[in-house]
Amino acid sequence: MLQTIKETASFISNKTKFNAEIGIILGTGLGGLVSEIHIQHSIPYNEIPNFPVSTVEGHSGRLIFGTLGNKNVIAMQGRFHFYEGYTMEKVTFPVRVMKLLGIKNLIVSNASGGVNPDYEVGDLMIIEDHICLIPNPLIGENIDELGPRFPDMSEPYDKNLIKLAEDIAAKNNLPVKKGVYIALTGPTLETPSEYKYMRIIGGDTVGMSTAPEVIVARHMNIPCFAMSVITDLGVPGKIQKVTHEEIQKVSELAEPKLTLIIKELISKI
Repeated sequence: MLQTIKETASFISNKTKFNAEIGIILGTGLGGLVSEIHIQHSIPYNEIPNFPVSTVEGHSGRLIFGTLGNKNVIAMQGRFHFYEGYTMEKVTFPVRVMKLLGIKNLIVSNASGGVNPDYEVGDLMIIEDHICLIPNPLIGENIDELGPRFPDMSEPYDKNLIKLAEDIAAKNNLPVKKGVYIALTGPTLETPSEYKYMRIIGGDTVGMSTAPEVIVARHMNIPCFAMSVITDLGVPGKIQKVTHEEIQKVSELAEPKLTLIIKELISKI
């Protein structure tokens, strides 16, 4: 596995000659942040050795290299999910590669369903913790060169980055929530009873990504920051039938606010 990661990182490094500082993973309907990046290189996933290919609508499937907030960033425009049939090793493979390409921080976004009754569609939530109900991506032989067998997860999301983002949101009069994200396998959206269960066990939102990528990043000692766009509600009395297309539309409407926060955050890191 380590040799495969190094092979892919070497291919990208030789092709781009790019020194990365920050990695960004863009979720459903949130790929427009790329328009803010001064792009130097763009590589479709299917041209990168050993890379999976995104199969989900709303995930463009390319790796972007450029500057944002005066920092050199690598942005994944489209991510990978367990429900697509990929192993957890494959889902988190790009994070491993970005580490070898030099990233010092990881910023992640996603679309999620709110189970906190105080949340509304279109809200932004800073993730301060997660509950991962997807198989742990570190199961299997540990790669000692990348991180320890039993990594500490007492601070999965960096408190300093969270404080910076809160200050940026306040300065720009952008209301943000802060809460716990629960990662599920998908691809079904949750039943009313599942939503109720997610709230009981301590969740504020539910989604199908993010936690595995953060676990792998923290295994490699990369500080992480993540935000969710609340695209639908799993609150009793507010649950409605929802489609992936509708989730994309809500994400796109919320995108300018998310983009502003992430762009300013990157400039201050």
